[in-house]
Amino acid sequence: MFESDAAARSLLDRIRTSVRAENRAAAEGLVSIDNLYRLRLRENGELADWALDTLEQVAAEIAAALRISQGLAANRLGDAIAMRKRLPEVGKAFLAGEIDYLMFQTIVTRTDLITDEDRLAAADAELSGAVAKWPSLDRHQLLKRIDRIVERHDRDAVRRRKKKRADRWIEISDCGDYIIEIRGLLRVLDGRAFNARLDALAATVCPHDPRTVAQRRADAVGAMAAGADRLACECDRPDCTAGDKPASAVVLHVVANQGTVEGTSDEPGCTIDPDELFPADLITELAKSAKLVPVVHPGDAQAECGYAPSRKLADFVRARDLTCRYPGCNAPAIHCELDHTIPHRDGGPTHASNLKCLCVKHHQLKTFGNWRDRQLPDGTVEWTSPSGEKSITTPGSSWWFPSLCAPTGTLSTPASALVRSPARAAMMPKRRRTRAQNRAMRIAAERRLNRQDREVELGQQRWERALAMASIKNEPPPF
Repeated sequence: MFESDAAARSLLDRIRTSVRAENRAAAEGLVSIDNLYRLRLRENGELADWALDTLEQVAAEIAAALRISQGLAANRLGDAIAMRKRLPEVGKAFLAGEIDYLMFQTIVTRTDLITDEDRLAAADAELSGAVAKWPSLDRHQLLKRIDRIVERHDRDAVRRRKKKRADRWIEISDCGDYIIEIRGLLRVLDGRAFNARLDALAATVCPHDPRTVAQRRADAVGAMAAGADRLACECDRPDCTAGDKPASAVVLHVVANQGTVEGTSDEPGCTIDPDELFPADLITELAKSAKLVPVVHPGDAQAECGYAPSRKLADFVRARDLTCRYPGCNAPAIHCELDHTIPHRDGGPTHASNLKCLCVKHHQLKTFGNWRDRQLPDGTVEWTSPSGEKSITTPGSSWWFPSLCAPTGTLSTPASALVRSPARAAMMPKRRRTRAQNRAMRIAAERRLNRQDREVELGQQRWERALAMASIKNEPPPF
C-alpha cells in the first residue's frame, strides 16, 4: 500500500465527515426555522383568515435574515413543518446526516399528495429505511424510486412529471374528452406579453364567476384566439357586472438609456424587473414603434402636494427601484404599490426620498406587522425585523442605471412616525379561504386527476384484454 493511498483515504473520510456535518447543519437549520414558527404561533396564533397569516409573516422574517427570496424562505418553512409533522422518520435520517437537503426536499414534494395519516406514516417509515441505502442517483432515478414507494402506499398521490424541450416551439395536440393541450417555448418578450394578456382577460369576469384563476386563464386562450376583448362570465347572475369590463391593454415596461434608444450606445436595457436584460440592438428596434416616456430625476425638487404622487414622480420611483424593496422580493415594480416610508398621515411627504415600491404582500407586512423601515436619499432602505435584525436593500437601478440613485433630498422623521397603534392589526385584510383550505383543495384536485387518469388506463387495459381474448376465440369483440 502506498503512502498516498492512506492519505487519500484520510481525505475521503474528512470529506464524508464534512458532508454529514453539512447535512446535519441543514436539518438543524430547519428545526430552528420550525421553532421560530411555533414561537410566533404561541405569540399571535395562526391568523389563518388574515391576508398575511403567521406563516407568511415568519417566511418574511426568514427571508430578511438569510437574505433570500420570500418564495425560497416559504419553501424552507414548509420543509421545516413537513419534517416535524409529515415526515418525522425521514427527518431523523436528515438530522443524522444520512441524506442531504436536496433529497429531503424531493421527498417532501413527491409525498405532498398523501392525505391519509396512516398511509403517510407507512411511506415515511419505508422511505427513511431506504434512502440511506440508495447508491448515488441522478434526479430522474431519485424521483422514480421515491414515486415507486409512494405508489405502493397511495396510487393517487404519485405526482406527474412534465417534460421540457429546448428551442422555440408550439405544439397543439388533442388529448381526448374535448380537451386540447398546448405546449411550447417562446421568446421572453412574446411569453411575457402572452402571460400578461391571459391575466388581463381572466380578470374581466365578475367576482362570482365559479372558475379558478387557472381555469379562467385557460379559457382566455380561446377568447384571445377569437379576438375578444373580454372573457365571458359564467356566474349566470342577472346582476353580473362583467359586461362592461374589457381587458386592459398589455404593456411591457422597458428602461434604457437615451443612447441605447437612439442606437448610439451598446448598453443593455431591462424590463421593470431586473432579472431580464435586453441587448441594445433589440431596444433600439423596439423604440421605433414603442411609446417613449422620459424618466426625469427629480433632483432637489420639493415634495408634492397630496397623497398620490404625480405620474412623473411615480415613473421615476418605479424606474429607480425596478422591484419590490423588501429584502429578497423581486416582484416587478410595475405591479407594486408606492409606499410612503414615513406614513403620509404622520407627516411623511410625497417625495422621492420617502417613496418606494412594495408589493401588496410586503406593503401589508409593513403596515400591519412589526417591521420598521428607514429610507435614505439615494433610495437605500434599512429594514428592522420584529426581532431587531437589520437588513438593507438598494434600488435595482443601482446595478444598471446608477444615475437614477443620485440623492434626492434629506428628510426628517417626525416622532409620531415611530409610534404604531396596536389596533392597526385589526385592519388587516382577511382571506377568502385559509392556507389549509387552499392546500386541501389543491391536493384534492390533483388526486382527482390522478384517479381519473388511472381509471382511464385501467379501462383501456380491460378493453385490450377483451379484444385479445375475442381474437383468440375467433369471436367478435364485446362491443
